[in-house]
Amino acid sequence: MGVVLAVAAVVGYLIGAVNPAALIARAFDIDLHRVGSGNPGATNVGRALGPRWAVLVGFLDIVKGFIPAVTFGLLVGQTAGEVAGVAAVAGHVTSPFLRGRGGKGVATTLGAILGVQPILAIPVLVGFGIGVAVSRRVGIGAVTGAVVLVIAGVAGWALGWTDASDMWFAVVLGLLVLGRHLGNIRQAWHSLRD
Repeated sequence: MGVVLAVAAVVGYLIGAVNPAALIARAFDIDLHRVGSGNPGATNVGRALGPRWAVLVGFLDIVKGFIPAVTFGLLVGQTAGEVAGVAAVAGHVTSPFLRGRGGKGVATTLGAILGVQPILAIPVLVGFGIGVAVSRRVGIGAVTGAVVLVIAGVAGWALGWTDASDMWFAVVLGLLVLGRHLGNIRQAWHSLRD
């Protein structure tokens, strides 16, 4: 089983490392690291190329989290799907094709969740929506959704609804997203203090 999980991790990581935002922007001779937030993700593509391209990138980022998670989940089992999903998000945020400067992992995280634990998508999307509605910022919505994901994962395990691997899947994904949004968290904190 260890070899299978390693394969799931490698395949998930490599799929996740392919960055649609960077590829599409490059086709228009745009370096996303020099535009807006500098992040190679859907929101920044929207700033550079418009909302239609942002929607496409967001969809592709969801797909690249979903495919490895659901494939390994169906062919091998839930844990393998979770490993592949987490690895896809890790590949997205640390893409070696972008010298480690990947995206923030929000859409890819959603794809991984939909692939193996779709029920988690409900509280996460609600948290994201509330965060955006209150702050008017997508980054804060992502932070709120990630916090909700961690809480939901731990609560599901504590209440006996899920097992430990399901909990760690949610916790690790949530922490990956939170880690990539430290700048947004600092800005929100300073705004509250001012």
